[in-house]
Amino acid sequence: MTDKTTALQRSIRQATAALNGDSSMVTVHEVSIKPAPQYNAAEIKAIRSEVNVTQRVLANVLSVSPRTVEAWESGKSRPSRSASRLLQLIQKQPQILDLIMS
Repeated sequence: MTDKTTALQRSIRQATAALNGDSSMVTVHEVSIKPAPQYNAAEIKAIRSEVNVTQRVLANVLSVSPRTVEAWESGKSRPSRSASRLLQLIQKQPQILDLIMS
């Protein structure tokens, strides 16, 4: 007789076994995520220059106001952690802008 359980049923069995103390069927994956970088004014300007966009375009991409980007680039304020993570992605993979702006 073949086992005709679905993937969901197998997952439920594994989860139930784990909850009951049997970890023999459990696979654990540990992932380490580094904190978002803290960009200074010059770094933000450099990123924007590298991807060749205006403050207004960068603001639209990051869903912030153009004044916010201006404040970052003048050193009056700093990006939030989520905005910093997006800046990091833009810096590392500039082609991501093509997806966002198309």
